[in-house]
Amino acid sequence: MRTLAFDTLEFAKKLKTANFTQDQAEALAEAVAGIVEERLATKQDLKELEIRLETRIKELETGLRQYMKELETGLRHDMKALDTGLHRDMQEMEMRLRHDLTLRLGGMLTGGVALVAVLVKLL
Repeated sequence: MRTLAFDTLEFAKKLKTANFTQDQAEALAEAVAGIVEERLATKQDLKELEIRLETRIKELETGLRQYMKELETGLRHDMKALDTGLHRDMQEMEMRLRHDLTLRLGGMLTGGVALVAVLVKLL
């Protein structure tokens, strides 16, 4: 229930002292009272709005915390997957390097033995 302290009688009296007629003063006092009642907020209205806003802010904070937790969990999962993928790629690269080096070393060793065999036959 809205209750605003607007004294229409006092307002009408002030209007009459300012040379308004009784009817004009009463009509204006009623019009102003209607505007005050309809458009101005009471302390109770403001308190209810404050409570609703605080509740909404708490709901938003809770939702944001939950979202941040989910985001953090997703990032941890992504980082772990990236770490696993990089580790696997590094192992594959190491195996290819070993294979390549083994082939090159074997080729050089074979070439060296062949060269020594040729030199031994020639000398």
